[in-house]
Amino acid sequence: MMIDGLQCGYFTRDVFATLKEGGFTCVTSTLGFWEGSQASLDAIGRWRRLARANQDLMLIARTANDVMHAGESGRVAILLGFQNSTLLDGRIDYVELFAELGVRVVQLTYNNQNEAGGSCYEEQDNGLARFGREIVREMNRSGILVDLSHVGDKTTLDAIEWSQKPVAISHANAASLFPHKRNKSDRVLKALAERGGVIGCATYRNITPESACASVRDWCEMVARTVDIAGVDHVAIGTDEGHGNTQADLDWMRAGHWTRGADYGAGSAARPGKVAKPDWLPRTSELAKVRHGLLEVGFNEAERDQILAGNWLRVYREVFPA
Repeated sequence: MMIDGLQCGYFTRDVFATLKEGGFTCVTSTLGFWEGSQASLDAIGRWRRLARANQDLMLIARTANDVMHAGESGRVAILLGFQNSTLLDGRIDYVELFAELGVRVVQLTYNNQNEAGGSCYEEQDNGLARFGREIVREMNRSGILVDLSHVGDKTTLDAIEWSQKPVAISHANAASLFPHKRNKSDRVLKALAERGGVIGCATYRNITPESACASVRDWCEMVARTVDIAGVDHVAIGTDEGHGNTQADLDWMRAGHWTRGADYGAGSAARPGKVAKPDWLPRTSELAKVRHGLLEVGFNEAERDQILAGNWLRVYREVFPA
C-alpha cells in the first residue's frame, strides 16, 4: 500500500490511471485554497461527477475501510480535502454539513491569517483563535482531519494541544533539515508526535533540500532524519505533487483575490514560477521507487510499510467515522 497525504491540480482519467500504475492506494486531493462555501460546493459536485465517470479506477473515500476497499478492488481512494477553512464562511454548522458531503481533510489556514488563526507567512502569529478552537473540536466530532501544513507555528502548537484527536501536517518537511517558513520546527514535530499525529514529507522543490530532489536515496535519507525527530510512527508521505498546474493556477494559489501585488508563495523573486519536479520523480507513478529507497537507508520492511501507508491509516481510523 502507498498513501499520499496531499496532491493538487487537475485530476483526470489519465491522472487516475497514472496513480493506479504507480501503486497508490489513497491520495488526498485539494479542492480549494481561498474559496468560500458556494465555490467549494461546486468543487465537490465536480468530484462527484469525476467519481461516477471513473468508478473503475477510483472512489471517493469517507472511511478508513473505504481506503482498504479501494486497494482490494484495484482502485485509488481519493480523500476530499481543502487547504483553507474559508469554505466554512465563518459558520460552525458548515463543518458537519461538509463532513456529510464527504470532506475529510481541512487545513485551518492557507498562506494568510484567517478567522481560525495564523499562517506560516504572517510576521506575527497570535495562535489559535476562538473560532479556530470551535472548528477544531467540531472537526473532531464530525470526522474531519485537522491539517496544519501552511499554519503558523503558534497556531499549529495550539491546535495540536487543543484537538481531541490526532492532527496532521499533510505536506511539509522539517525546518531543521531545510529552513523555510513553510517547514516545521523540531518543537512542532515532537509535539505532533506526542499527540499521535503525522507529518507527510514533501517532494515539492521549493521546500525540499536540493540533495533530496536529486536522488530517491537522498529523499529517503531526509525521511530518515525526520524519523529521528518525530519517530517512525509519525512520519509518512505528503508529496504536494501538482497535476497540470499552469502559471495562472500558481497565481491563484498565491494571490487569490487578496492582493494586487506579486506573491511568490513558497517560491521567491529568484524562483518565481513553476519549479521543476525532483530529478528522480519526473512522473507521479515513479514515487514507487521509495519502496526500495526506504529499505536502502536502513528501515526494515515493517517500518517502511508504516511510512508508506500504515501511519496515515492509523490516523484515518482514529479520526474518520467508522
